[in-house]
Amino acid sequence: MSWRKEQRRAERGYHHGNLKEALLQAALGLIAEKGAAGFTFADAARMAGVSPAAPYRHFRDRDELLSSIAQRGFEQFEALLTQAWDDGRPDTVTAFERVGKAYLAFARNEPAFYSAMFESGLPVDSNPTLMAASERAFAIMRAAAERLAAMAPPGTTRPPAMMMALHIWSMAHGVASLFGRGDAARRKLPMSPEDLLEAEVLIYLRGLGFPTDRRPEAKPATPPPVPPSGPASGPWGTPK
Repeated sequence: MSWRKEQRRAERGYHHGNLKEALLQAALGLIAEKGAAGFTFADAARMAGVSPAAPYRHFRDRDELLSSIAQRGFEQFEALLTQAWDDGRPDTVTAFERVGKAYLAFARNEPAFYSAMFESGLPVDSNPTLMAASERAFAIMRAAAERLAAMAPPGTTRPPAMMMALHIWSMAHGVASLFGRGDAARRKLPMSPEDLLEAEVLIYLRGLGFPTDRRPEAKPATPPPVPPSGPASGPWGTPK
């Protein structure tokens, strides 16, 4: 391609009025193709059809571009988990299984966002906006774990809800990262990822002595507490 054609392409990209969105979409495409670590800031500019200097009008560097993508991913992730949880209806176990399936569906359907969120190596706790978005997503799983912990039968030690949330998050993330991906890194499995995760969670709950039958439950007088957002709680990022 000649320099003049490159220049016209760059001018069209630079003046199209939505350069920031074009860069985000270009980076998403590159992540899907090469992984979160497989492209440069200049690659994103070239894919968007702008000069190498143009992205600096919107992003300080490649990490800030990745952070914006990860933040958007967590916002979509939060919405998906919230819809799946549906305040624990019709019963806690069924609703929690839906959350697990939603987790796997996001990893399968949005592999570029998933990679930016969890595989980019970004220091999440050093970016307050990204941390807040990640904590809002985790709060759904934490609230569901509070409801699960309340199911502990009399005489059974009630485990900390945060511990349960982290255990089950680890299960979901492991299954999603190994077997539920939407890219070439997905490994073969002699069952569906959803079936594997459901079995893991049920075995885990039964091991704690919890009932796992599905039945309507009385709505609690007050909703389970939602942990405050902010760097201090940080289960999605590096603990302080």
